[in-house]
Amino acid sequence: MALDILLFIIGVIVAALTLSDVFGTVVVPGGSRALLRVTHRVVFTLLPVWKYARGRRRGLSSMFAPLALVLSFAIWMGLLTFAFGLMAYALRHDFQRPITSIGDAFYLVGSSLATVGLSESHPHGPARWVILAAGFCGLGVMTMAVTYLLEVQNSITRRDTGIIKLNTSAGEPPSALTLLERFAAIRNKDALREILEESRNWCATVRQSHASHPSLIYFQSVGTGAGWPAGLGAVLDLAWMFELCVDDERLYGSAVLLGAEGTRMARDLAALINLDPKVPSFDEQDIRDAAERLAASGYNLRADVDYAAIVSRRSDYQACANALAEHLGRPATVLIRR
Repeated sequence: MALDILLFIIGVIVAALTLSDVFGTVVVPGGSRALLRVTHRVVFTLLPVWKYARGRRRGLSSMFAPLALVLSFAIWMGLLTFAFGLMAYALRHDFQRPITSIGDAFYLVGSSLATVGLSESHPHGPARWVILAAGFCGLGVMTMAVTYLLEVQNSITRRDTGIIKLNTSAGEPPSALTLLERFAAIRNKDALREILEESRNWCATVRQSHASHPSLIYFQSVGTGAGWPAGLGAVLDLAWMFELCVDDERLYGSAVLLGAEGTRMARDLAALINLDPKVPSFDEQDIRDAAERLAASGYNLRADVDYAAIVSRRSDYQACANALAEHLGRPATVLIRR
Protein backbone atom coordinates (compact mmCIF):
# COMPACT_ATOMS: atom_id res chain seq x y z
CA MET A 1 0.00 0.00 0.00
CA ALA A 2 2.75 2.45 0.93
CA LEU A 3 4.61 1.61 -2.28
CA ASP A 4 1.48 2.27 -4.36
CA ILE A 5 1.06 5.69 -2.73
CA LEU A 6 4.71 6.51 -3.43
CA LEU A 7 4.38 5.44 -7.08
CA PHE A 8 1.25 7.56 -7.48
CA ILE A 9 2.95 10.64 -5.99
CA ILE A 10 6.02 10.18 -8.23
CA GLY A 11 3.73 9.89 -11.25
CA VAL A 12 1.90 13.11 -10.36
CA ILE A 13 5.20 14.99 -9.91
CA VAL A 14 6.68 13.76 -13.21
CA ALA A 15 3.46 14.61 -15.08
CA ALA A 16 3.36 18.10 -13.55
CA LEU A 17 7.01 18.79 -14.42
CA THR A 18 6.52 17.53 -17.97
CA LEU A 19 3.39 19.57 -18.63
CA SER A 20 5.07 22.64 -17.18
CA ASP A 21 8.00 22.18 -19.56
CA VAL A 22 5.72 21.69 -22.58
CA PHE A 23 3.71 24.79 -21.70
CA GLY A 24 6.85 26.85 -21.04
CA THR A 25 8.50 25.82 -24.31
CA VAL A 26 5.56 25.99 -26.69
CA VAL A 27 3.23 28.60 -25.23
CA VAL A 28 5.21 31.00 -23.01
CA PRO A 29 7.61 33.28 -24.96
CA GLY A 30 11.26 33.27 -24.03
CA GLY A 31 11.98 29.56 -23.79
CA SER A 32 11.13 27.17 -20.99
CA ARG A 33 12.16 28.14 -17.46
CA ALA A 34 10.83 24.88 -16.03
CA LEU A 35 13.03 22.36 -14.29
CA LEU A 36 13.21 19.79 -17.10
CA ARG A 37 14.04 22.07 -20.09
CA VAL A 38 13.86 19.09 -22.43
CA THR A 39 14.40 21.00 -25.69
CA HIS A 40 17.42 22.84 -24.28
CA ARG A 41 18.98 19.59 -23.07
CA VAL A 42 18.29 17.79 -26.35
CA VAL A 43 19.91 20.58 -28.38
CA PHE A 44 23.06 20.78 -26.29
CA THR A 45 23.35 16.99 -26.08
CA LEU A 46 23.10 16.55 -29.85
CA LEU A 47 25.18 19.61 -30.73
CA PRO A 48 28.63 17.96 -30.33
CA VAL A 49 27.48 15.05 -32.52
CA TRP A 50 26.16 17.50 -35.12
CA LYS A 51 29.41 19.45 -35.17
CA TYR A 52 31.45 16.27 -35.53
CA ALA A 53 29.35 14.94 -38.39
CA ARG A 54 28.79 18.28 -40.14
CA GLY A 55 31.93 17.98 -42.25
CA ARG A 56 31.07 14.45 -43.34
CA ARG A 57 27.38 14.84 -44.06
CA ARG A 58 26.51 18.30 -45.19
CA GLY A 59 22.76 17.71 -44.96
CA LEU A 60 22.94 17.02 -41.25
CA SER A 61 23.06 20.73 -40.43
CA SER A 62 19.64 21.37 -41.96
CA MET A 63 18.22 18.32 -40.17
CA PHE A 64 19.59 19.15 -36.73
CA ALA A 65 16.91 21.52 -35.47
CA PRO A 66 13.92 19.53 -36.81
CA LEU A 67 15.40 16.37 -35.28
CA ALA A 68 15.86 18.09 -31.90
CA LEU A 69 12.28 19.37 -31.99
CA VAL A 70 10.77 15.97 -32.88
CA LEU A 71 12.87 14.29 -30.17
CA SER A 72 11.63 16.83 -27.64
CA PHE A 73 7.99 15.95 -28.31
CA ALA A 74 8.83 12.23 -28.25
CA ILE A 75 10.52 12.65 -24.87
CA TRP A 76 7.57 14.62 -23.49
CA MET A 77 5.17 11.88 -24.58
CA GLY A 78 7.50 9.25 -23.09
CA LEU A 79 7.64 11.08 -19.78
CA LEU A 80 3.85 11.40 -19.67
CA THR A 81 3.54 7.69 -20.44
CA PHE A 82 5.91 6.95 -17.57
CA ALA A 83 4.09 9.31 -15.18
CA PHE A 84 0.54 8.14 -15.89
CA GLY A 85 1.77 4.55 -16.08
CA LEU A 86 2.99 4.79 -12.49
CA MET A 87 -0.34 6.24 -11.43
CA ALA A 88 -2.28 3.51 -13.26
CA TYR A 89 -0.12 0.77 -11.77
CA ALA A 90 -0.63 2.22 -8.29
CA LEU A 91 -4.40 1.88 -8.92
CA ARG A 92 -4.09 -1.45 -10.72
CA HIS A 93 -6.82 -3.08 -8.62
CA ASP A 94 -9.35 -0.47 -9.83
CA PHE A 95 -9.35 -2.02 -13.31
CA GLN A 96 -11.74 -4.72 -14.47
CA ARG A 97 -9.18 -7.35 -15.36
CA PRO A 98 -6.53 -5.93 -13.01
CA ILE A 99 -3.21 -4.74 -14.40
CA THR A 100 -0.60 -7.38 -13.64
CA SER A 101 2.62 -5.61 -14.65
CA ILE A 102 4.10 -2.14 -15.02
CA GLY A 103 4.49 -2.80 -18.74
CA ASP A 104 0.73 -3.33 -19.08
CA ALA A 105 0.18 -0.03 -17.24
CA PHE A 106 2.48 1.81 -19.66
CA TYR A 107 0.69 0.24 -22.63
CA LEU A 108 -2.72 1.21 -21.26
CA VAL A 109 -1.89 4.88 -20.61
CA GLY A 110 0.20 5.08 -23.80
CA SER A 111 -2.83 4.12 -25.87
CA SER A 112 -4.84 6.76 -24.00
CA LEU A 113 -2.18 9.44 -24.56
CA ALA A 114 -2.21 8.63 -28.27
CA THR A 115 -6.04 8.80 -28.13
CA VAL A 116 -6.21 5.24 -29.49
CA GLY A 117 -7.65 3.59 -26.38
CA LEU A 118 -6.63 0.00 -27.11
CA SER A 119 -6.89 -2.07 -23.92
CA GLU A 120 -8.77 -5.00 -22.46
CA SER A 121 -8.71 -3.46 -18.97
CA HIS A 122 -11.50 -1.06 -18.06
CA PRO A 123 -10.95 1.49 -15.26
CA HIS A 124 -13.26 2.04 -12.31
CA GLY A 125 -13.23 4.52 -9.46
CA PRO A 126 -10.16 6.82 -9.25
CA ALA A 127 -8.48 4.95 -12.13
CA ARG A 128 -11.04 6.42 -14.54
CA TRP A 129 -9.75 9.92 -13.86
CA VAL A 130 -6.14 8.85 -14.40
CA ILE A 131 -6.98 7.41 -17.83
CA LEU A 132 -9.14 10.43 -18.69
CA ALA A 133 -6.35 12.85 -17.66
CA ALA A 134 -3.85 10.87 -19.75
CA GLY A 135 -6.11 11.20 -22.80
CA PHE A 136 -6.55 14.94 -22.31
CA CYS A 137 -2.79 15.48 -21.83
CA GLY A 138 -1.91 13.44 -24.91
CA LEU A 139 -4.42 15.33 -27.04
CA GLY A 140 -3.15 18.65 -25.68
CA VAL A 141 0.52 17.88 -26.35
CA MET A 142 -0.18 16.69 -29.89
CA THR A 143 -2.30 19.77 -30.60
CA MET A 144 0.44 22.06 -29.28
CA ALA A 145 2.99 20.15 -31.38
CA VAL A 146 1.07 20.93 -34.58
CA THR A 147 0.58 24.58 -33.55
CA TYR A 148 4.24 24.96 -32.65
CA LEU A 149 5.40 23.47 -35.95
CA LEU A 150 3.23 25.95 -37.85
CA GLU A 151 4.66 28.82 -35.80
CA VAL A 152 8.19 27.58 -36.52
CA GLN A 153 7.46 27.41 -40.24
CA ASN A 154 6.04 30.94 -40.32
CA SER A 155 8.98 32.37 -38.35
CA ILE A 156 11.58 30.67 -40.54
CA THR A 157 9.79 31.86 -43.69
CA ARG A 158 9.84 35.48 -42.50
CA ARG A 159 13.52 35.23 -41.57
CA ASP A 160 14.63 33.54 -44.77
CA THR A 161 12.71 35.90 -47.05
CA GLY A 162 14.84 38.77 -45.77
CA ILE A 163 18.06 36.78 -46.25
CA ILE A 164 17.21 35.81 -49.83
CA LYS A 165 16.41 39.42 -50.75
CA LEU A 166 19.66 40.59 -49.16
CA ASN A 167 21.76 37.98 -50.95
CA THR A 168 20.36 39.08 -54.30
CA SER A 169 21.89 42.53 -53.93
CA ALA A 170 24.73 42.00 -51.43
CA GLY A 171 26.36 38.87 -52.85
CA GLU A 172 27.30 35.62 -51.17
CA PRO A 173 28.31 35.82 -48.39
CA PRO A 174 26.60 39.21 -48.10
CA SER A 175 28.60 42.42 -48.00
CA ALA A 176 27.12 45.85 -47.31
CA LEU A 177 29.78 47.43 -49.51
CA THR A 178 28.82 45.18 -52.43
CA LEU A 179 25.17 46.14 -51.94
CA LEU A 180 25.93 49.86 -52.06
CA GLU A 181 28.19 49.51 -55.09
CA ARG A 182 25.50 47.55 -56.91
CA PHE A 183 22.75 50.05 -56.09
CA ALA A 184 24.99 52.86 -57.30
CA ALA A 185 25.77 50.96 -60.51
CA ILE A 186 22.08 50.41 -61.33
CA ARG A 187 21.21 54.02 -60.36
CA ASN A 188 18.84 52.98 -57.59
CA LYS A 189 20.17 54.90 -54.58
CA ASP A 190 16.68 56.20 -53.83
CA ALA A 191 15.71 52.70 -52.66
CA LEU A 192 18.33 52.67 -49.89
CA ARG A 193 16.06 54.24 -47.27
CA GLU A 194 13.54 51.47 -47.85
CA ILE A 195 16.36 48.92 -47.52
CA LEU A 196 17.38 50.38 -44.15
CA GLU A 197 13.82 50.37 -42.84
CA GLU A 198 13.12 46.83 -44.09
CA SER A 199 16.34 45.64 -42.48
CA ARG A 200 15.33 47.16 -39.16
CA ASN A 201 11.94 45.45 -39.34
CA TRP A 202 13.67 42.17 -40.19
CA CYS A 203 15.98 42.46 -37.18
CA ALA A 204 13.08 43.18 -34.84
CA THR A 205 10.99 40.31 -36.22
CA VAL A 206 13.79 37.74 -36.05
CA ARG A 207 14.91 38.83 -32.58
CA GLN A 208 11.39 38.56 -31.21
CA SER A 209 10.66 35.13 -32.70
CA HIS A 210 14.06 33.57 -31.97
CA ALA A 211 14.23 34.94 -28.43
CA SER A 212 10.72 33.60 -27.77
CA HIS A 213 11.58 30.16 -29.16
CA PRO A 214 15.37 29.62 -29.00
CA SER A 215 15.22 26.39 -31.02
CA LEU A 216 14.60 28.58 -34.10
CA ILE A 217 18.24 29.68 -33.92
CA TYR A 218 19.29 26.23 -35.13
CA PHE A 219 16.91 25.98 -38.09
CA GLN A 220 18.91 26.40 -41.29
CA SER A 221 17.10 26.49 -44.60
CA VAL A 222 18.31 25.34 -47.98
CA GLY A 223 18.86 28.20 -50.44
CA THR A 224 19.79 30.93 -47.97
CA GLY A 225 23.54 30.79 -48.62
CA ALA A 226 25.69 31.92 -45.73
CA GLY A 227 22.67 32.07 -43.44
CA TRP A 228 21.14 34.62 -41.14
CA PRO A 229 24.18 35.52 -38.95
CA ALA A 230 26.06 36.75 -42.03
CA GLY A 231 22.96 38.65 -43.12
CA LEU A 232 22.76 40.29 -39.71
CA GLY A 233 26.39 41.35 -39.92
CA ALA A 234 25.85 42.81 -43.38
CA VAL A 235 22.89 44.99 -42.39
CA LEU A 236 24.84 46.23 -39.36
CA ASP A 237 27.72 47.19 -41.66
CA LEU A 238 25.17 49.02 -43.77
CA ALA A 239 24.02 50.92 -40.69
CA TRP A 240 27.44 52.30 -39.70
CA MET A 241 28.24 53.25 -43.29
CA PHE A 242 25.35 55.71 -43.35
CA GLU A 243 25.59 56.73 -39.71
CA LEU A 244 29.34 57.37 -39.47
CA CYS A 245 30.76 57.49 -42.99
CA VAL A 246 28.40 58.54 -45.81
CA ASP A 247 27.12 62.12 -45.67
CA ASP A 248 23.40 61.74 -46.41
CA GLU A 249 21.03 63.27 -43.86
CA ARG A 250 18.00 61.56 -45.44
CA LEU A 251 19.36 58.17 -44.39
CA TYR A 252 21.04 59.07 -41.10
CA GLY A 253 18.06 58.48 -38.81
CA SER A 254 17.11 55.17 -40.41
CA ALA A 255 20.74 54.01 -40.11
CA VAL A 256 20.91 54.86 -36.40
CA LEU A 257 17.71 52.95 -35.67
CA LEU A 258 18.87 49.96 -37.73
CA GLY A 259 22.20 49.89 -35.90
CA ALA A 260 20.50 49.91 -32.49
CA GLU A 261 17.98 47.18 -33.41
CA GLY A 262 20.54 44.95 -35.12
CA THR A 263 23.09 45.26 -32.32
CA ARG A 264 20.44 44.33 -29.77
CA MET A 265 19.48 41.31 -31.86
CA ALA A 266 23.10 40.10 -32.10
CA ARG A 267 23.73 40.52 -28.37
CA ASP A 268 20.44 39.01 -27.22
CA LEU A 269 20.63 35.89 -29.36
CA ALA A 270 24.31 35.26 -28.57
CA ALA A 271 23.61 35.64 -24.85
CA LEU A 272 20.53 33.42 -25.10
CA ILE A 273 22.64 30.38 -26.01
CA ASN A 274 25.63 31.42 -23.85
CA LEU A 275 28.10 32.29 -26.61
CA ASP A 276 31.32 34.19 -25.99
CA PRO A 277 31.94 37.05 -28.47
CA LYS A 278 34.39 36.38 -31.32
CA VAL A 279 36.18 39.62 -32.24
CA PRO A 280 36.56 39.80 -36.04
CA SER A 281 39.95 40.12 -37.70
CA PHE A 282 40.16 43.50 -39.44
CA ASP A 283 41.80 46.85 -38.89
CA GLU A 284 41.36 50.54 -39.63
CA GLN A 285 42.82 50.15 -43.11
CA ASP A 286 39.94 47.86 -44.07
CA ILE A 287 37.50 50.61 -43.10
CA ARG A 288 39.49 53.18 -45.10
CA ASP A 289 39.49 50.90 -48.14
CA ALA A 290 35.73 50.47 -47.85
CA ALA A 291 35.27 54.24 -47.60
CA GLU A 292 37.41 54.80 -50.70
CA ARG A 293 35.29 52.36 -52.68
CA LEU A 294 32.13 54.11 -51.50
CA ALA A 295 33.52 57.43 -52.70
CA ALA A 296 34.47 55.85 -56.02
CA SER A 297 30.86 54.68 -56.41
CA GLY A 298 29.57 58.23 -56.03
CA TYR A 299 28.69 58.41 -52.32
CA ASN A 300 29.58 61.62 -50.48
CA LEU A 301 31.76 60.94 -47.42
CA ARG A 302 31.72 62.98 -44.24
CA ALA A 303 34.60 65.39 -43.85
CA ASP A 304 35.25 64.20 -40.28
CA VAL A 305 35.02 60.42 -40.58
CA ASP A 306 36.27 58.84 -37.34
CA TYR A 307 37.76 55.57 -38.57
CA ALA A 308 38.84 54.49 -35.08
CA ALA A 309 35.25 54.87 -33.82
CA ILE A 310 33.99 52.77 -36.72
CA VAL A 311 36.51 50.02 -35.91
CA SER A 312 35.34 50.01 -32.28
CA ARG A 313 31.66 49.95 -33.27
CA ARG A 314 32.12 47.16 -35.79
CA SER A 315 34.22 45.06 -33.41
CA ASP A 316 31.44 45.28 -30.83
CA TYR A 317 28.50 44.03 -32.87
CA GLN A 318 30.40 41.74 -35.23
CA ALA A 319 31.86 39.88 -32.24
CA CYS A 320 28.36 38.59 -31.42
CA ALA A 321 27.37 38.01 -35.06
CA ASN A 322 30.60 36.08 -35.67
CA ALA A 323 30.06 33.98 -32.55
CA LEU A 324 26.62 33.00 -33.85
CA ALA A 325 28.03 32.19 -37.30
CA GLU A 326 30.83 30.05 -35.86
CA HIS A 327 28.47 28.26 -33.49
CA LEU A 328 26.15 27.36 -36.38
CA GLY A 329 29.01 26.44 -38.70
CA ARG A 330 28.23 29.23 -41.18
CA PRO A 331 30.51 31.81 -42.83
CA ALA A 332 30.85 35.25 -41.27
CA THR A 333 30.07 38.58 -42.89
CA VAL A 334 32.46 39.93 -45.51
CA LEU A 335 33.31 43.63 -45.30
CA ILE A 336 35.26 43.90 -48.56
CA ARG A 337 34.98 41.40 -51.39
CA ARG A 338 38.23 41.91 -53.26
